[in-house]
Amino acid sequence: MRIGMIGIGRMGMPMAQHLMKAGHELIAYNRTREKAASLSGRVTTAASPAEAARDVDALLTMLADDRAVEAMVLGEAGEPGVLSALRRGAIHISCSTISVGLARRLAAAHAAAEHGYVSAPVFGRPEAAQAQKLWVVAAGSSALLDRCQPIFEAVGQGVFRVGDDPAMANAVKLAGNFTIAAMLETLGEAFAFIRKAGVDPQELLAVLNTALYRSPIYENYGRLIADGRYEPAGFALRLGLKDVRLALEASDAVAAPMPLASLLHDHLLSQVARGRGEADWAAVAEVSARNAGL
Repeated sequence: MRIGMIGIGRMGMPMAQHLMKAGHELIAYNRTREKAASLSGRVTTAASPAEAARDVDALLTMLADDRAVEAMVLGEAGEPGVLSALRRGAIHISCSTISVGLARRLAAAHAAAEHGYVSAPVFGRPEAAQAQKLWVVAAGSSALLDRCQPIFEAVGQGVFRVGDDPAMANAVKLAGNFTIAAMLETLGEAFAFIRKAGVDPQELLAVLNTALYRSPIYENYGRLIADGRYEPAGFALRLGLKDVRLALEASDAVAAPMPLASLLHDHLLSQVARGRGEADWAAVAEVSARNAGL
């Protein structure tokens, strides 16, 4: 397939490499052109988002937030976005973690332009993307998802199809990220308590990873918190704050209270206020440590 890709960052770079390894032709765009230009293989570096979307079968976007996706898709400052450049029948696959509301607006805009639109956010940190171990959460019409399946298989280890409304995938992604944030809060409180009790945090980590959870997510994040090692960030805390904020916005729209999400929002926000926005989001554990006088 001829695939356009916008967003060649820590997640987009390995995804692009896997797509080319699977035999797809790539047209890549990134605001920092050097990142797109560093790709090698069957790839062309585009000078604009519109150029990356022109004459492709599918376009992937892997961007940081709603604002970035809107700018690339709808255009900004007089520069056309991909909406006007995609040919009729092409598919936009949005892999970004964006709001439910924006997903619905994008689906409507693409339908009006006679494009396909699929939401396909992913679970996994950059190292998982590098190892082709991402999990794709996809939503859209069955026919579109079938057409996208080779792309999903190229970048990840499995796909969850969660509905025919693209926004459903974004709701699942936000709910999943909320559970990870809740786990980070739990681990932060637990490690603060155990340290105040005079126990080596590594002892608790061993119990958690052996007797209780045996999960790579608990193991990896537990190690970061036990070691107090939050740089370099696999997932920046400011982006975690954005995701919790989006989860609260979406849950408010359907009248589903999320009191723990409200607590997480405030703890993450306090870390951003302290200049910790670029640290790994596991650094939310520092709030519990401070509260415990550590």
